[in-house]
Amino acid sequence: MLPAGVWALDTGGERVARDEKIDLLRTVPLFAGLGKRELERVSTLADIIDLPADRPLMTQGEHGSQMFIVVSGAARVERDGRSIGECGPGEVLGEIALLDGGPRTATVTLTQPSRLLVVARREFQALMDEFPDIRLRVLEAVARRLRALDLDGIH
Repeated sequence: MLPAGVWALDTGGERVARDEKIDLLRTVPLFAGLGKRELERVSTLADIIDLPADRPLMTQGEHGSQMFIVVSGAARVERDGRSIGECGPGEVLGEIALLDGGPRTATVTLTQPSRLLVVARREFQALMDEFPDIRLRVLEAVARRLRALDLDGIH
């Protein structure tokens, strides 16, 4: 289920064609190296959405049921009301809550009109099961985030 006000439409108001979705998937580092058959499978698991600037994607502490991948646009990431970074094309957002079932670890708000890929919890699990390379890349992204938050150098 997509967040309220989210749609799986392109900017022209029509459903995104499957070939266009596959072309978009090719531009995402998370899916680099996948062949056409794999990209076709991923395209059935992900929706494409276009959202305006100033739109919150997730709120710290709330439970989430989607992961987002920024195709174009940008987002601000805040934790405990303090800005901790910006995200742009190719970045994965919201995967931590899908990995452990816990609450969102940050609030993310779009700072520009953005095109996103959205993967819901059930589809996320299928993606992890079917594509071990993608699972590894998601876990590596989580590890990078944890290291970046490790301001005291404790490992």
